[in-house]
Amino acid sequence: MSHVRSDKPFTLAGRTYQSRLLVGTGKYKDLDETRAAIEASGAEIVTVAVRRTNIGQNPGEPNLLEVISPERYTILPNTAGCYNAEEAVRTCRLARELLDGHKLVKLEVLADQKTLFPNVIETLKAAEVLVKDGFDVMVYTSDDPIIARQLAEMGCIAVMPLAGLIGTGLGICNPYNLRIILEEATVPVLVDAGVGTASDATIAMELGCEAVLMNSAIAHAQDPVLMARAMKHAIEAGRLAYLAGRMPKKLYASASSPLDGLIQ
Repeated sequence: MSHVRSDKPFTLAGRTYQSRLLVGTGKYKDLDETRAAIEASGAEIVTVAVRRTNIGQNPGEPNLLEVISPERYTILPNTAGCYNAEEAVRTCRLARELLDGHKLVKLEVLADQKTLFPNVIETLKAAEVLVKDGFDVMVYTSDDPIIARQLAEMGCIAVMPLAGLIGTGLGICNPYNLRIILEEATVPVLVDAGVGTASDATIAMELGCEAVLMNSAIAHAQDPVLMARAMKHAIEAGRLAYLAGRMPKKLYASASSPLDGLIQ
């Protein structure tokens, strides 16, 4: 019996990655814990909030890149803390300067501090400018399938709908919208925000997401390094289950072993 789905490599901006777990660098107690958790996660792409983290713009202060080496990891600068398109575009351009012409960025434009929900109008504006400016834009968005489609059509290289609000750990609040986005996808779809524990990450992968990005679920765990290891396995398990194709759900029981040939 052949597999229902064939495995395709996880590729972004022409580069292929083995790990389908992307991790953030904020919210840890110190840089040592950051380094240990990221190592344990097996992640190859690490996202950095340029407005909150020193990656060279503040000489004399501890530099995150001394702990998270750009030789070892793909650094994904993000625009966390930006509330309009202009701020987000400026932040991406600053990151490109600091990282020697690096073009891969994660765009997020938030609506307010209370919900951290994406402002999709400003996100669309910023995405248009950044794509024209030659950036490879991975974009954080709502789970609205129409907006996700527009962002892909505009030239974003990956669409990253939220599973739940940033930092809530609520898991995938609307799997049905996510399924529509995945069905229509012409670019990789990554779940971004809302994952709380390993099973949430597995469900995202079982739905068919290419990858999952998380920060709080690891950094706010009681043992972040152990949770990072759990997430590494959760992502791998979810991907394998997606490729394997689950059994159909049935209302009634069905015996695991056939009854034929039983001794009467």
